[in-house]
Amino acid sequence: MITKIGQIMLYVNNQDEAVTFWTEKVGFSVISEEDNGQGMKWIEIAPSKDAETAFILHNKELIAKMQPELNLQTPSLLLFSDKLDEIYKDFKDKQITVGDLVTLPSGRVFNFADNEGNYFAVLEKK
Repeated sequence: MITKIGQIMLYVNNQDEAVTFWTEKVGFSVISEEDNGQGMKWIEIAPSKDAETAFILHNKELIAKMQPELNLQTPSLLLFSDKLDEIYKDFKDKQITVGDLVTLPSGRVFNFADNEGNYFAVLEKK
């Protein structure tokens, strides 16, 4: 039986720039970094060292060559926060592209774009 989601693969054009965006702007931490010495490198990032779910940043071009049938599009991800107003202001102060802060039946939410123009959303969860 599956009990939790462990990792989500994000295929990016530039791993170093993606790491900088997610760590310096969003506040994630690098959990681990692997390099097989043959050009295959992946970086695990998460909101904290003890987070149950992490993102794995893969080189999109390399993965496309290895597995051309793979869908390399960025998934639509919804992140949770109990400090939505603080994060919204922080993202704007760091010049991250953010959408409007809106109220939906499920709660208040806003979207933001990473350095490659992929959009994600943050929902207030208290």
